[in-house]
Amino acid sequence: MEIALREVADADLAVFYAQTNDPEAIAMAAFTAQDPSDTARFHAHWARNRQDPAVVMRTVVDAGGAVVGHVAAYGPPGEREVTYWIGREHWGRGAATAALRALLALVPERPLHARAAADNTASLRVLHACGFLVTGSDRSFAHGRGAETDEVLLTLRD
Repeated sequence: MEIALREVADADLAVFYAQTNDPEAIAMAAFTAQDPSDTARFHAHWARNRQDPAVVMRTVVDAGGAVVGHVAAYGPPGEREVTYWIGREHWGRGAATAALRALLALVPERPLHARAAADNTASLRVLHACGFLVTGSDRSFAHGRGAETDEVLLTLRD
């Protein structure tokens, strides 16, 4: 899938909200907001991150300009993490890998870190394809599943 990254626009937020409230996507991602349907919290989160110059946040769009999802890097130097969310209707077409590769070109700092539910094989494939290597594991409460969930920790060194 051919994608591009652009600055996040106010109009993108309605699409992001719908995507992050998809029950199948929530279960797959596992580590989500405590209550993804809390609109006030959703908008406060996006307002705070869009104002923070340390957060590199982009909207992922397809060749026709439709919003596919979002991708970001955040956190202090040495601990920066990447995150991405692709709408379920775009899964399996290479959008997440292309979006993460494009973000990595924008964010030169290394190391970069990532996390994924241990059973989220699609996300782990994306991270491996972009050069991230497994550096550890954890087990944390995942709001998207309402249960303790195994998590894989990954790092991109260069």
